Amino acid sequence: MPDEPSWPTVDGDEVDREPPTVQVRRPDPPTMRIAAPVPATPAPVPPKPSPTPAGPPPKEIKSEPEPVPEPITQREEPPPPARRRKRPFVVAAAVLLVIALAGAAVVGTQRGWFDATPAATTAAPLPPAPVSLAMKGVGADGTPPTPAGVRAVLAGPAGNGLLAPLTGVVVDPATGTALWNQGETAAQTPASTIKILTAAAALLTLDHTSQLSTKVVRGAQPGTVVLVGGGDPTLSSLPAGQPTVYPGAATIDDLAAQVRASAGQVTQVQYDVSRYVGPGTAPGWHPDDVPGGYVAPIEPVMLDGGREDPTKDEVRRTSTPAAAAAQALAQRLGVTAVAAGAAAPGAQVLGEVKSVPVDQLVENLMQISDNVLAEVMAREVAKARGLEPSFAGAAQAVRDVLTEHGFDLSTSTIVDGSGLSPNDKVPAKLLADVLVAAAKPDASDPKTAKLRPLLTALPVAGGSGTLASRYEQWGAGGRGWVRAKTGTLTAVNTLAGVVVDTDGRLLVFAFMSGNAGSTAEVRGALDEMAAALRSCGC
Repeated sequence: MPDEPSWPTVDGDEVDREPPTVQVRRPDPPTMRIAAPVPATPAPVPPKPSPTPAGPPPKEIKSEPEPVPEPITQREEPPPPARRRKRPFVVAAAVLLVIALAGAAVVGTQRGWFDATPAATTAAPLPPAPVSLAMKGVGADGTPPTPAGVRAVLAGPAGNGLLAPLTGVVVDPATGTALWNQGETAAQTPASTIKILTAAAALLTLDHTSQLSTKVVRGAQPGTVVLVGGGDPTLSSLPAGQPTVYPGAATIDDLAAQVRASAGQVTQVQYDVSRYVGPGTAPGWHPDDVPGGYVAPIEPVMLDGGREDPTKDEVRRTSTPAAAAAQALAQRLGVTAVAAGAAAPGAQVLGEVKSVPVDQLVENLMQISDNVLAEVMAREVAKARGLEPSFAGAAQAVRDVLTEHGFDLSTSTIVDGSGLSPNDKVPAKLLADVLVAAAKPDASDPKTAKLRPLLTALPVAGGSGTLASRYEQWGAGGRGWVRAKTGTLTAVNTLAGVVVDTDGRLLVFAFMSGNAGSTAEVRGALDEMAAALRSCGC
C-alpha cells in the first residue's frame, strides 16, 4: 500500500473560529496534482456510531442568531468564540499541495537540556532539532475503490433514518466512475451548496486576479463628491490592520483620506448604485433574513457586507447598505449632507480602493458561506457576459457559463447565487460534476486549471469555515480529511466536497437530505457519511 496521504489533521488543539482572518492565502497558479500530508498519527480516529432517534423527535437546534422558524431561512453554522488558530491548506506549486510535519530527529545525544534532572554543565544548550517536511501528491496512484466496496461502507450511514429522504453520489474523479448513487439526478433544494455553482461560474468567467473597485469622483455641483459602487461589499469600516470577516479588505478610512487630499472643500456626498439593477432581495428570501444577519440587500457599494458588527458573520444587517456607506464617508469628511446621485461620465477620480482578487473573494464566500459575496460574484459574471446585473440576469449567467462548459443544468432551477432561496433546485450529480472537474489529477480537461481554486476554498472538517465546529461528536474520523461546502435551510441539509480515503484516493461526494428533524443530528449523520468514505480501503 502506498504511503498514506492526508489533509491537515486536527490534533486535539482548539481551532480558530474567529471571523475568518485565517482563511485567505493566495494559491499559486494551479497545476494538476492534489497533494496531502503524511498523517502524524498512525490512523485516523474511527467515526462514532450514527446518531439514531429515540423517543419523540428532538427539537431543532438553531444557529445563532436565533432564526425565525417560518418560513424557510438560512441556517449556516455560526462561529463559536475565538480560539487558537490552525491554518487550512497551504498551496504550493499551484496544486492542492498540503504540507505535513513528518517528524523531528534529535542529532546526537544531548543531556542536561531535555532531562528532568539535568547534569551540571557549562556548555550552551544545542538548538532545536531540524524539522523534515515531506510532500506527497494525491492523484491517480492510489488504489481505486470499487463500487461494491463503497456501497458496503456507506450502507450503514446512508441507511440512517435521520437522513431520509436522501439523495447523493460518490465519484472517483481520476476515472469519472460513479461509485455510489441514490437519486442523484433528482433536483433538490441545495441551500448553500449552490455556492459551488456560483463560485465555479466566477472562476470560469472572471480573471482570477481582477479586483472590485470603489471610487469617489467629483460631482456636478461645487463641493459635491460621488461614491461610486463597483461591486465590492467587503469595504471595511474599521481602521487599517483591524480584521473583519473579510480578510484583506480595503478601508473607508483610506478612501476618505484620498478624497480629503484631492477634493478641496466637500459639502455633500452622493452615492451611485447604477452598477446593479432590480430588487435587492431575491424570490423566496424572508424579510427577517436581513435583521437576522444572513444577508443584506444587494447593492454595489456597502461596508462589511452590511453588518452592524464587522467582526462577526451572522449579525444584524442594514437594509440600506449603500446609503450607510455614503454616510460613513461623509462623517469622515466632516459633512452631513448625503443623497442618492449619479456620477458624470469621465468625472475626475478623487480616490479609489480595491478588494482582494477574485480567487480570494471566492475562497472567502465559500469558507464562511457568505451570501452577499455569492450574490455579488453572480452579478459580476452577468456583467462580464453582457447580461442584466440583477437576480434574474445573474442566475441566467451562471446557467449559461456552466452549460457552455459541459455541465447538465436541464433539471436545475436557479433563482439566486447564494442558495438562501428555497426556490433553488439542483441535483446532487450537478454539484459532484463541478467538483469532479476541479479535482481531476491531470490537465486532460481544460476546465480543471480554472476550477482548481474551488477545492482549496472548501472548508476543512474540524478545522476551518463552516466545518470548524463539526466532526467532533459525529464523523470524527473525517476530521482533517474531508473538505466540503455545507448547506442548511429549515428541513434541508446538504454537504458536497472531497475526501482522501485510506488508500490515498481522492473521492468526490454530494449528499442532500430533506429530513425535517434536528438540524444538529442530520448534519452529524451527513458528516458520518463523508467520514465513512475516509475509512474506505475498498
